[in-house]
Amino acid sequence: MRIPDIFQLSTRMFRSRLMRTFLTILGIGIGIGAIMFLVSLGYGLQRALISQITSSDSLLSLDVVQGEKAALVLDTSVIDTIRAFPEVKDIEPLVSLKGQVIYENTTADIIASITTANFLKFSNLKVVDGAMFNQDKNEILISKAVARVLNIEDTKTIIGKEVNISFLATTLTDGAYEQLDMIAQPGKFIVAGVVGDESSSFIFFPLSKVSGITLDAYSQAKVRVTGTETLDIVRNKILDMGFSVAALSDVIDQANKIFNVLQIILAIFGIVALVVSAIGMFNTMTIALMERTQEVGIMKALGASKKDIMYMFITESVIMGFLGGVVGLIIGFLGGEAFNYFLNFLAKRAGGNTIDIFYTPLWFAVTIAGFSTFVGFITGLWPARRAARLNPLEAVKYK
Repeated sequence: MRIPDIFQLSTRMFRSRLMRTFLTILGIGIGIGAIMFLVSLGYGLQRALISQITSSDSLLSLDVVQGEKAALVLDTSVIDTIRAFPEVKDIEPLVSLKGQVIYENTTADIIASITTANFLKFSNLKVVDGAMFNQDKNEILISKAVARVLNIEDTKTIIGKEVNISFLATTLTDGAYEQLDMIAQPGKFIVAGVVGDESSSFIFFPLSKVSGITLDAYSQAKVRVTGTETLDIVRNKILDMGFSVAALSDVIDQANKIFNVLQIILAIFGIVALVVSAIGMFNTMTIALMERTQEVGIMKALGASKKDIMYMFITESVIMGFLGGVVGLIIGFLGGEAFNYFLNFLAKRAGGNTIDIFYTPLWFAVTIAGFSTFVGFITGLWPARRAARLNPLEAVKYK
């Protein structure tokens, strides 16, 4: 029997039993759509989270802080030593001081992170309003919490406004920090941008503009390496110096492992729906065999081989499986888009930012369509073999 003939015979159910075939394909489509919806949700959440916390600079950066030995101090000499490593591209320090921000007649207690613009770049800091400060000018960044303390409801309104800054200076004596007086920084400082943190009152202040304070030690430093292959080399060198080192790449690796497990769990829920759909498809193929038993007997009596009968039933089930996969991709995509639109609508109403929490890699869409076709093949295999083994005389007499 020719391939076009097998294909034509296999597609007759789409004309003679249209509603039943459609419901079978829809059942497979719902199972595939459930898998695509849930796994795409896992991929989307992973992509959204990682994109929010990473950049090319932050992935190549190491966070250096004081180690367990109290005698070790992260001072200028240590910074210069690390900067001299051939694998280090740049290093930027940060020191934290308590202080105050005065805007008009309102004073806010803050924690000042005194650092450089490059440190914030390596940290992948997101400025929600305004822009990054220029470290050569009297510009600062503040958090949303500071703006709230200063009675600023719309943070856009404080961009470009002038504030006064004072720091509570400390000095390191015999391994202990001694508190000194509040040191006012000369001049006015312009708020260049606002960081979207509503829980902590802090500012970012340019290191080059600190006046009247001797910075004996730094709280931490960001080390930018030349490449991913040198990340562990620099880390080990700094660890040998006695300091603690952390890398954002380690956090991302752990996050990816957690999301991989989450995707497997979500896929299992979708596979349960697919199994139910596959049982329905198996039932459809079994009923089709019973309805066409006489037809199979006549075809075998006219010279159709066992392979021809098998190919006819398997082709029919494979076509239904493939169409179920296509329908499932459409259902999963439209369901994800609708759910994402609904969440973003709620986020906008609540004053938040919109984000796409569904993402489907092309390879996954192709794989899931192929998997659906394979399910069709498996569910049609037993009815096809049973049809091929029918006795022609008994099949013709079957009612």
